[in-house]
Amino acid sequence: MANVATGEVSVRRMLPVITASTLGTAIEWYDFFLYNFFAATIFAPLFFPNLDPVTGILASFTTYYIGFLARPIGGAFFGWFGDRVGRKSTLITTLILMGVATVLIGAIPTYKSIGFVAPLLITILRFLQGAGVGGEWGGSVLLSLEYGDNRRRGFWASWPQTGVPVGLALAAIALLICKALFPGEAFLQIGWRIPFFLSALLILVGFFIRMRILETPEFTRLKQEQRVAKAPLGEVIRHYWKEIILSALLRSGEQAPFYLFTTFVLSYGASTLKIPVNTLYTGIILAALIAFGTMPFASYLSDIVGRKRWFMIASLGMAIYAYPFFLLLQTKNSVLVVLALIGAISIFHASLYGPEAAFISEHFSTRLRYSGASLGYQLASLTAGGPAPIIAVLLLAAYKSYIPLVLYIILMALISLLAAWGLREYANRDAAADKDIQVAEAAIASEAP
Repeated sequence: MANVATGEVSVRRMLPVITASTLGTAIEWYDFFLYNFFAATIFAPLFFPNLDPVTGILASFTTYYIGFLARPIGGAFFGWFGDRVGRKSTLITTLILMGVATVLIGAIPTYKSIGFVAPLLITILRFLQGAGVGGEWGGSVLLSLEYGDNRRRGFWASWPQTGVPVGLALAAIALLICKALFPGEAFLQIGWRIPFFLSALLILVGFFIRMRILETPEFTRLKQEQRVAKAPLGEVIRHYWKEIILSALLRSGEQAPFYLFTTFVLSYGASTLKIPVNTLYTGIILAALIAFGTMPFASYLSDIVGRKRWFMIASLGMAIYAYPFFLLLQTKNSVLVVLALIGAISIFHASLYGPEAAFISEHFSTRLRYSGASLGYQLASLTAGGPAPIIAVLLLAAYKSYIPLVLYIILMALISLLAAWGLREYANRDAAADKDIQVAEAAIASEAP
């Protein structure tokens, strides 16, 4: 049983779908990255002023981690609705949740005004942000994947992934503009809040575009055939537990390094190496813009050579690049620092992250795909993305050297390589076709009197 169209689809047909999925994802990641940037730079003195600098950064990164803790919860919760109600309505809900939480973060008084209530409120809103992102990814990827065709599944599914570098660039640009408009103390008073308030306008744009897209053909066919899963979360864990675990481990080599490259690098580069923070933001922006092109290209190549082979090669590339990345940072030369970030984000991370959407999603049958792909993807937030900056701060404080950070990235990349080796190859084939019938038969048997 095919999960996507077997015949090729045209770019013209896919353009509105790609726009809706990519733009919505970009808006949600803009919201998420804003918090990451500020957690690494100014949230410690604003919300944890009574702690020493290292402990303050750790506390700030801990509230940052709450968002990652919420992501698999959001993935499970919204995955259930995505497999029961539909991809489109679930996506609209996650967009609204993310937008409201982000705007409210901009309105929270600091510790100086309301004491311990300030970090408590920001933690709650960060949790809601994470839940929104947790439900967003699965829906946006499936929107592109289930409208597309088998032969170019990696390419089509990669476009929502490009929403990450777009959101990253937008967040960094908004931050730099507000720093220029509100210099010095004014930025700590009001300037940092403006990018959060701007999220309201972006959410309206995303809402309008997503409302115009129809439900995916695959889910529409499921509803017509009355094969929608009654308990998708339980079913997907029972039948796809191995794929969920391997999908989470698969992400180790891209997610942990990514948050070192984009979040930890801000505190490490500015505080330890004394690199101008604007240089770091410039490097992140340029790298993100280039990644918008390299992600689909890497995914196109994975359609040709196979997802497994491509992912294993890219994982080795990430491991090899870990040492040169930190070596370039040590030079403190602005050009070399920017080049280090471009290589890290737009080449090595993009080579893993672009094909990852199809690689994970195609391991689950259509009726359980939102739940399965979301769980597999978002569980990595607990093991890789969320802890990465915290682990990096602790390693740096303990060893006073970047070598343990290099070894940490290599370890994560090797875990990805082994996970890719353990997964099946579905490039240019029906997604999880061999298991789809088994799951349907097991569901029917369990419902029999």
